[in-house]
Amino acid sequence: MRLGVLTGGGDCPGLNAVIRGVVRRGVRAHRMDFVGFQDGWRGLLDDMTQPLGIAETTGILPRGGTILGSSGANPYRFEGGPEKVAATLERHEVDGLVVIGGEGTLGAAARLAEDGLKIVGVPKTIDNDIGGTDVTVGFHTAVQVATDAIDRLHSTAESHDRVMLLEVMGRNAGWIAVYAGMAGGADAILIPEQPFDLDECCHHLRRRHASRSSFSIVVVAEGAVPKEGTLELPESLLDENGFPRLGGVANHLAPEIEERTGFQTRVTILGHLQRGGSPVAFDRVLGTRFGIAAADLAVAGGWGRMVARKAQDVRDVPLAEALAGRNLLPPELYHEAEVFFG
Repeated sequence: MRLGVLTGGGDCPGLNAVIRGVVRRGVRAHRMDFVGFQDGWRGLLDDMTQPLGIAETTGILPRGGTILGSSGANPYRFEGGPEKVAATLERHEVDGLVVIGGEGTLGAAARLAEDGLKIVGVPKTIDNDIGGTDVTVGFHTAVQVATDAIDRLHSTAESHDRVMLLEVMGRNAGWIAVYAGMAGGADAILIPEQPFDLDECCHHLRRRHASRSSFSIVVVAEGAVPKEGTLELPESLLDENGFPRLGGVANHLAPEIEERTGFQTRVTILGHLQRGGSPVAFDRVLGTRFGIAAADLAVAGGWGRMVARKAQDVRDVPLAEALAGRNLLPPELYHEAEVFFG
């Protein structure tokens, strides 16, 4: 069997662990042959390939990013795109395709699978918002980066008696914000699933400063939204796949907080720092297990399905089912974080 492999969408730590896992398992256990497609779906649209075997995947486990490159290209946004994908696979005698990606990349994979292509999906996104799996590749590394940033912000915030806003990624889900906020001891956390009232947030901060401390840390997910009618934020532009291009909400909140509380307020936006660098141990292990499972699933003919982690087990679910709904932060977890607000 000859498998193609691609990584699409935004990069994240742990992608190389998946690539290494699927190749090592495929070659050694199933005598598979592999071809890598470069820059996500663009590699199939423009016929850009690279060799992919044991030698090419040796030593990549601790490396961030992806040796295959990535892009946000979607075959359905190009004239004749799906047909070009199918033709490229046929030209390279590929029996099936392992697609490692997030919502946009796997959404295209699901449509192509419905059109008859043989595809196995692997979920990756630091936002951790893909349905059908408890956790995605890249999430835990992003949380560690954000937690480290909070630890550093504590000392400078305390030195200057300031409110520090740390903006983290999270378009639709507040997993990074809540995990890092709880681990780093944040005094307020704003997430997309729980529309916020800035007056309530400022009340927490004033109470904290009046009782025991002269500084505060507020973690803000980039997709956090105010309760209707409480605060106006500018609309976001859309990216090439129709998703809001977020980032910078903390810059709009900082002057409001400063005006309402009288406390000096400063902003740190982590942005792409969360997606770069070496993966933590959790993502290396998860990526490896997902890669192994993807190779096994292809051999078993599990096309149109996605590998997933449920509790401690790696299983598989239909791609369409995984993408039918997002994995949002449970309200009870946010309520646990609220215990430490203010």
